[in-house]
Amino acid sequence: MGARSLMTIEQLPDGRWKVDVEPVKGKRYRKTLKTKGEAQRFEATCRAKAIETPNWSPKPKDRRRLSELVDRYYNLHGHTLADGPALLRTLQKLTIDLGNPIGASFTGNAFCETRRTLMESGIQGKTMNNRLGYLKAVFNELFRLGDIDYPNPLAKVRPLRLQERPLSFLSVPQINEMLAALDARDTAPGIGLIARVCLSTGARWGEAQALTPERVKNGAVTFANTKSRRTRSIPIDKALEAQLQKHFRHYGLFSNCMLTFSRALETTSIKLPTGQATHVLRHTFASHFVMRGGNILVLQKILGHSSLAMTMRYAHLAPDHLQDALTLNPLADK
Repeated sequence: MGARSLMTIEQLPDGRWKVDVEPVKGKRYRKTLKTKGEAQRFEATCRAKAIETPNWSPKPKDRRRLSELVDRYYNLHGHTLADGPALLRTLQKLTIDLGNPIGASFTGNAFCETRRTLMESGIQGKTMNNRLGYLKAVFNELFRLGDIDYPNPLAKVRPLRLQERPLSFLSVPQINEMLAALDARDTAPGIGLIARVCLSTGARWGEAQALTPERVKNGAVTFANTKSRRTRSIPIDKALEAQLQKHFRHYGLFSNCMLTFSRALETTSIKLPTGQATHVLRHTFASHFVMRGGNILVLQKILGHSSLAMTMRYAHLAPDHLQDALTLNPLADK
């Protein structure tokens, strides 16, 4: 044993260091590491653990690829999210774009290099920031659950700083033009009604489209399939409530008509920035709410924003936007 101890660590021709240690008879451990320091620490760990815990064995290196980690994340946590299936598809596509590397060997630099390539091909910066957030969540959650034993390789990768785009909203004449175009779509009964719910409550299109008769009563609509997984009830006028109940009696639940909305909008004079489509209805509600003097904290509750910062995007539309700063600051009377 004495002679063997002197040869437990040796450098290989390629510069790596090989550990070959037998701390107790019959228990032999071998591993190749990049540096002599890592090799020495591994040898010391083997000797200590073998004495403390006779059945101890070094954990094999995690060789799972990113695709396996994404699937593991979805099975352990992602399936509980409101947009879980869509998130899984996005992560699977990103995995392919990244070359499906071994997770333990993946680096932030590798992500940044792929990000540059994707953006040069036309992918928007906001999209890449979203994908970065999704992938960070995969590593964070698996580490939290103890499914991986290495830290998040993307922890130091910062999202891109993007120029904030102004939120588009419709004027009253544009609202009328849009509703007329929607009402003319005989192939999608109720599409104009969904739009009216969004304009009256600030709901997302999917929330309004998923309404059921049980969630329309007592002068309010209740959205249960929300992004935050929290239900919220918003008052509506009696005429809209009656129209909704009439639709349910005659046609049943709403069908998926988001694509029809986009096509109907193309027949109008309304031009929207890329990616806003049905979301312009939510922006329109919020913008008109603030312009008419609505309270920003009340708006936060109506929209279901978890953070006030999201709602503050509309604050500049207030009639007295920031004017109180002139009269209420501590130096105003000097």
